[in-house]
Amino acid sequence: MTKYSAVVRSGSWFKTLPAMLQEALLSAANECRLGAKERLFARGDESDGLYCVVEGAIKLTGTAASGKEAILAIIDAPTWFGEIALFDGQARTHDAWADEPATVLHIRGQYLATLLQAHPEWWREFGVLLSQKIRLAFTAMEAVSLASLQVRLAQRLLIMTQGIDGLEGSSKRIIRVPQEQLGQMLAISRQTVNQLLKQMEVDGVIQLQRGAIEVKSLARLKEIVGSVV
Repeated sequence: MTKYSAVVRSGSWFKTLPAMLQEALLSAANECRLGAKERLFARGDESDGLYCVVEGAIKLTGTAASGKEAILAIIDAPTWFGEIALFDGQARTHDAWADEPATVLHIRGQYLATLLQAHPEWWREFGVLLSQKIRLAFTAMEAVSLASLQVRLAQRLLIMTQGIDGLEGSSKRIIRVPQEQLGQMLAISRQTVNQLLKQMEVDGVIQLQRGAIEVKSLARLKEIVGSVV
């Protein structure tokens, strides 16, 4: 049993799992520590299982042939990731880096294959995990086409406060992300992000801190996002 059991058990997705599956995952988890800017895996790497962030943060990115990097997401505890390859058995779809010193739990792919062969009914649980990411992807695509920059930024902050599953009761109020990285995630300049955040601060939605954003009114943040989420 990992010393991070309490962190993992606090996750909304993990809480919904059958007790036997929870224990099976925790008993098989191996700790992997990463230094800041250390890569966990790269796009094109062979799939090697499932991961859960338990300390620090992991940055998921894509890189063009020109070397330009696009930040897809920054995820922290207790977010699970890597499940796409669990279903299709293909290579990793993006790069995963430690945005800061981080610890992840690793469940080996071979162990998961054996576990799911013995308990095929548990495939649905991992399907739910995958569907959460698909919903976010479609929401983000819609926002790019239909939403204002303010709504897109508010949507990103909402996802970062409530987690990927977006379930009530899982909210955190301090988001530790530089404005430059927010801009990269939304494909807009840092200056534009700063202007939008300052207006949200004036409106009492957030409070800017050094290297972080405190959400003062989750309800107001949801109002800004409106029907896009």
